[in-house]
Amino acid sequence: MSNEAPSVAPPRPYGYRVFLILGLLALLAIIGWAVVRRHWESQAATTGPGGRAGISNAPIPVIPGVVSRQDVPIYLEGLGTVQAFNTVTVHSRVDGQLQRVAFTEGQDVKAGDLLAQLDPAPFQAQLEQSIAKKAQDEAQLSVARITLKRDAELLQGKVLAQQDYDTQQALVNQLEATVQGDQAAIDNARVQLDYTTITSPLAGRTGIRQVDQGNIIHENDSNGLVVVTQLRPISVVFTLPEQNLSQIQRHFSAGEPLTTLAVDRDNHTTLAEGRLAVVDNQIDTSTGTLRLKSTFSNDDLHLWPGQFVNVRLRVETRKDCTVVPASVVQRGPEGTFAFVISNDVAVVRPIKVDPQIESGLALVEDGLRPGEKVVVDGQYKLQPGVKVKTSTTPEPAQAPRQNAQPDNQNRSRT
Repeated sequence: MSNEAPSVAPPRPYGYRVFLILGLLALLAIIGWAVVRRHWESQAATTGPGGRAGISNAPIPVIPGVVSRQDVPIYLEGLGTVQAFNTVTVHSRVDGQLQRVAFTEGQDVKAGDLLAQLDPAPFQAQLEQSIAKKAQDEAQLSVARITLKRDAELLQGKVLAQQDYDTQQALVNQLEATVQGDQAAIDNARVQLDYTTITSPLAGRTGIRQVDQGNIIHENDSNGLVVVTQLRPISVVFTLPEQNLSQIQRHFSAGEPLTTLAVDRDNHTTLAEGRLAVVDNQIDTSTGTLRLKSTFSNDDLHLWPGQFVNVRLRVETRKDCTVVPASVVQRGPEGTFAFVISNDVAVVRPIKVDPQIESGLALVEDGLRPGEKVVVDGQYKLQPGVKVKTSTTPEPAQAPRQNAQPDNQNRSRT
């Protein structure tokens, strides 16, 4: 019987297992690449370069539009600031104790409405004192006049010397001047008394109260009692490039009313419509801009002092223009173009577009004719010669509502 141990197979080397794993990974990579390549080839069979749909039998759905003719207003756009038509800081014109505040903060007031009342007692006393002083001097004047009359009779009888008569005449004149001064003092005291009643100098809205009831206020106080602003009407000051001056002056100097639209900062909502009132008499040399002011009735108070708004100034209205929706205009390396639908096929048509356009519309100077069908939406799927299917009934281009979203790229701006 043999004592030798049974033989055991030696373990495989570590490098063999690494080689096996790498081989499996390479095989999986080749399989995955083949699958992806087949997918790309299938995609390439149905799409063209740049991801656009290639020419196939399946029509591509688009939204159509119709080229039309209409009158189009031309606007210039700038940034403006709303300013109150008038602003008054109400001060007291005399010193005294604020006895009563007669307004509520944020209240609408009319011209002459009571705002505050100062203690009138010291001023009433001064008025009565001036009245009494005048009565006293008038009594002295009456006696002096009687004496002067008697002296005149004595002078005629040569009983009184001329010098004594002249002295009495001078006294009468002096007392008459004193009475006139007393009347002036009365008028001044009455004015000072009236100043204790503080009224609104204009129709507007009160702001936040600056002084509380019971305080002693002075005529030289810097902060005043309250600020009253006139909100109806209201003004908007805005700027435009100096290059627009001749175009504006041509219409404004001729007396043509130039309509101004105040648009919210989202450039979407029209807040108010007004008229151009003032063209500034000089150009700002540091910015090359011209300041203008428009007036708005602001009946609904959509405009507020200090508010920033976009201002659109209508300088003219072009008659019988060829227009399309602004989204029809496409831009490429060779310029602007549009997709025209001819026999349900998309055809590329080079066009020339006026840079000054109405919001949401493009003024076509050349390349399109009224009545032609164009693609309004869905151009990114198209290539020349592709069949299309219109998803809606084509509609002619229409001027958008005043609160429609403006086409910021194509409208003339500052």
